[in-house]
Amino acid sequence: MIFLYGAPASGKSTLGRALAERLGLHFVDLDERIVAEAGMTIPEIFKSRGEAVFRDIESKALKEVVSGLISKLQTSNFKLSTPTVVSLGGGTLLRDENRSLCEESGTVFCIDTPSDDELARRLGAAPGSRPLGDRAKERAAHYASFPNRVAAFFDAQSSLVVVGRGIAPAVLAGRNVVADETVARLWSGRLGVSPFATIPSGEEHKTPVTVAKLWRAFAERGLGRRDAVAALGGGVTGDLTGFAAATWMRGIPWINVPTTLLSMVDASTGGKTGCDLPDGKNLAGAFHFPKLVVIDADFLETLSPKLVADGRAEMIKHEAIGGAESPELKVESCGLPSPREIAGNLMVKVGIVREDPLETKGRRILLNCGHTVAHAVEKATGYRVSHGEAVAMGCVEEARIAVRRGLAPAEWPDALASRFAAAGLPTTLPDGLSLDRLVPLMRGDKKREGDAVVFALPCGWGDVRGVRIDLSKESL
Repeated sequence: MIFLYGAPASGKSTLGRALAERLGLHFVDLDERIVAEAGMTIPEIFKSRGEAVFRDIESKALKEVVSGLISKLQTSNFKLSTPTVVSLGGGTLLRDENRSLCEESGTVFCIDTPSDDELARRLGAAPGSRPLGDRAKERAAHYASFPNRVAAFFDAQSSLVVVGRGIAPAVLAGRNVVADETVARLWSGRLGVSPFATIPSGEEHKTPVTVAKLWRAFAERGLGRRDAVAALGGGVTGDLTGFAAATWMRGIPWINVPTTLLSMVDASTGGKTGCDLPDGKNLAGAFHFPKLVVIDADFLETLSPKLVADGRAEMIKHEAIGGAESPELKVESCGLPSPREIAGNLMVKVGIVREDPLETKGRRILLNCGHTVAHAVEKATGYRVSHGEAVAMGCVEEARIAVRRGLAPAEWPDALASRFAAAGLPTTLPDGLSLDRLVPLMRGDKKREGDAVVFALPCGWGDVRGVRIDLSKESL
């Protein structure tokens, strides 16, 4: 069982319903069950019988849910079975016996309390519905004692995105998991999962050959159109598994569990899946949104500083798009970002994808900031330059292109370069490479229009512009 807990108005019921729907599980709202059995609202129970009696009723209802008993007063005719997602009341686990029962029967996810302003807004929107009002500050130490946490959750097109700590094991339990080989070695035991297929680590394996191997694994597993597959790994694993899912039996659902910072803030959402071809990166692909994205910050603990820096590159790119002055976007240059930082940064991409999900309105091109040069660098170096390093180089080079075209002030590229350098990222092209040498590769970019390519040029913080450049006629 998955139990959702937290302060009143923290979103337990909202997340519970959405999570259960995405995982194909049954959902139980403990407060709704109490109301059905008591025949009165919770405020009425508090007023007529007092909090102590309510807590007794609540404990009894929880035991019945966990044991699988169905009240005679319940109008629906289903048979409760595990696994189940259960939304608890804001004080259900104050009783030690209730907490022990939930922790022994499943996993408790405690939802972080929203900001004071947001909490006040939610409480004010339904006056009288919560008899104890805002107890978040009073119970702060109690809520903080739960190690498995949800920092944020939101919709990204047809995907539910959940960001937190310690949430992946419960979500992956009993799933059809495809994993990166390195991740499988490091995390399978800790997560309690046994992947039915593994993918070799590295961009060089992001090929149709690997996709074909996944199709064969799907066939051997007997996956049908109602079965879901879960991707456990970095961006390559998500892209390949999502593409295989998109094309297996004309599309089966999938769950994305990114394990690198880069994939968490970039490839985890957006719905783009695919593989590389000899002619260019990501040329074969499909839009296929995962039904659930689980971003668990615990995975960051096993990343090398280099892999953390790779993720920072995409986070800084989002700063360039959204504006670095935004408090939700500003991140430190070192150390691991918190789940809240990851969620705030990822919302830049999510906001753009919501406006332009299939890249048909010109808005989504902004997310390619620095990527035209970056993809060419990766290809020219045989992917010896990592994606994050290439993005840092690409953003700075494209900022210089913006200056040459009169779109940005002269000091802008140095300001952007210093931000990347502070995160431990390179800001100049590798020895032996120049923009002129990269032009033939950039002509193969999937954003080309004939001989022209649409660049997403960074022109300042919060100022990225789509610019069409004919590489057959214009010099960069």
